[in-house]
Amino acid sequence: MKILIIVAHPNLQSSRMNRAWTEVMRQQPETTVHVLYEAYPDQQINVSREQALLDSHDRIIFQYPLYWYSTPPLLKQWFDEVLAFGWAFGPDGEHLKGKEIGIAISTAGTAASYQPGGYNLFTIRDIAKPMEALANYVSAHYLPPFAIHNANHVTGEQITASQAAYVQHLATVRHVQTSDLITINK
Repeated sequence: MKILIIVAHPNLQSSRMNRAWTEVMRQQPETTVHVLYEAYPDQQINVSREQALLDSHDRIIFQYPLYWYSTPPLLKQWFDEVLAFGWAFGPDGEHLKGKEIGIAISTAGTAASYQPGGYNLFTIRDIAKPMEALANYVSAHYLPPFAIHNANHVTGEQITASQAAYVQHLATVRHVQTSDLITINK
């Protein structure tokens, strides 16, 4: 299975967690790591290039830090431009049909803050519903999310553990009818 990791971190070099995840994924067989903010510093997305990348992979993982309960802006722009009518959905829009789509996200808040009654009121599963809806809309299979909380306060050991957990997650995850959440660093 060919895996495409689309990394969307506006300042990857300053991120200990997302940078570590990106480094470990670059070492995995059958895995392509594509860093959007490096590929498009001017935010001018090459749609045909992106669509060709998607066509050549079976599993697509969007890796990003949670920004205001959503994705960083370039990833939202990427969705708007790349997942076009007639290509990803609509008449003849079946390029993603049957592929697997998932997310790997980091949050600054604790796991407890992403619970009903917690500071953010909603779970990561709730917050990730738009990604699940996106996968459904383009006839792809949605994978359970991979998430780490409290990313700004992790130790080196926790980062190493999260790298191993991320690799393991991608090696073993299967799409399901309902989303399960895999978290570490509660």
